[in-house]
Amino acid sequence: MNENVVDLSEFNLSDEDLFAHYDISQIETEKITAPRYSYWKSVARVFFKNKLNIIMLALLALIVVFAYLYPLITQYEYVYNTDAASHHLSPSDAFDYFGGFSLKWIFGTGAGGESTFDAVWYGSSISISLAFVCALINLTIGVAIGAIWGFSKKVDVIMNEVYNILGNIPYVLFISVMVLVMSASFWTMVFALTVTGWLAIAYFIRTQVIIIRDREYNLASRCLGTNIFRIAQRNILPFMTSVIVTLAATEIPSYISYEVFLSFIGMGLSDMSLGRLIEEAQASMLTPGWQWEFWAPVAVASIITIVLYVVGQNLGDASDPRTHM
Repeated sequence: MNENVVDLSEFNLSDEDLFAHYDISQIETEKITAPRYSYWKSVARVFFKNKLNIIMLALLALIVVFAYLYPLITQYEYVYNTDAASHHLSPSDAFDYFGGFSLKWIFGTGAGGESTFDAVWYGSSISISLAFVCALINLTIGVAIGAIWGFSKKVDVIMNEVYNILGNIPYVLFISVMVLVMSASFWTMVFALTVTGWLAIAYFIRTQVIIIRDREYNLASRCLGTNIFRIAQRNILPFMTSVIVTLAATEIPSYISYEVFLSFIGMGLSDMSLGRLIEEAQASMLTPGWQWEFWAPVAVASIITIVLYVVGQNLGDASDPRTHM
């Protein structure tokens, strides 16, 4: 007899006390005790884990404040100063001329004696607004058409011919012709940048969709009779969030670059945008003492595009579920 066996009679308990039936709930057994997963909370955790992203986001917030709130506070309006002594002043000369340090004169004055600092941020609001409007239109149309393009073989045949024709026209040349034909206003520029701007985005999304369209769950949805619009909306696009965010990170700064370049060659907006400021200050670039008029909008435009690109790229990386481990 095994010496390790315990004699239960010494506890003076009945069988009912020693052994009791335990009911197992089928619902309770299927519950998973793992922590709940929230996609956007995980995105925020990964994004803010990098201190550089916090700095860049704070810098972006500062840019937005100066671009949209500062011009409202200062009530910026270009006014030509008849006093020639106030024209083309460097920051130090502007402080002396206007009586001491002021944020308004930190970039000196322009050709008309106006504050270059005020003009730069007023122009920034126009350029940033143009970039975001164009990006919203192009991304919305491009992602929607690209998802259908990559999933439907009938649409693929038609859209490939459209892309082969329009995609080979130089984009900058097409925009320039559109601006020359129509008046160089804000919405003219938006139209010129979006009339074919979505095509390259759609082709990129189409390529990504082709990679995942023949997976088992998509084939099952097609066998069950689900239409391609719903499959694209429910089964494909949610898997491409990080791709779309990364695409937006490259698109938004590019529109600011297009606007600045077109204005620099004399085909830009009629409004006082960053590109228009740079174009009007070309003569000041090599003139001793006048360089602030040119390099101030150039520097601000560069900072805006870099910040938008870095924030967008890092947000795209954080949107990839593979970084949430």
